[in-house]
Amino acid sequence: MTDEHRRDQKVATGFAILTVSDSRTKESDKSGQLAQELITTEGHTIVEYDLVPNKEDAIKEKTRSYLDNDEIRVIVTSGGTGVGRRDVTVRTLVPMFEKRLDGFGEYFRQISFKEIGIAGIYSQASAGLIGKTIVYCLPGSKNAMATALTRIILPGLGHLLWEVDR
Repeated sequence: MTDEHRRDQKVATGFAILTVSDSRTKESDKSGQLAQELITTEGHTIVEYDLVPNKEDAIKEKTRSYLDNDEIRVIVTSGGTGVGRRDVTVRTLVPMFEKRLDGFGEYFRQISFKEIGIAGIYSQASAGLIGKTIVYCLPGSKNAMATALTRIILPGLGHLLWEVDR
């Protein structure tokens, strides 16, 4: 397979979506609903979808359960990437990363700056690998979810999984 084909390969895989919020429910979680729609439209499967409160223990426990499920190759979190004291997703999950994918956060903030201005650079959006599972920590807004999935995550997923598995 040529390098060009690796970059463009399409792969269907299993996702977990974890919304971190003290106030959202599955009915009011517009970002989680949008994530499910965008991911399944591309032929992927939602294996798990959960909500947990802004508590480090709850985030770790749910993430570990996803990591124990061989069907899940990608975890997308929604919420907890800001600079407020309740925003604990990044400080909880990044220390678990075996490899960081710093380019994801850098590019996400670049796109966000172009879309929403200076506020876009204050996100702590991050990505990394825990074993062979790709973890994305995204802001809780619907627009941020759409940007991350449609402009970065889904278009490059086939190549990234190829790299992780080789």
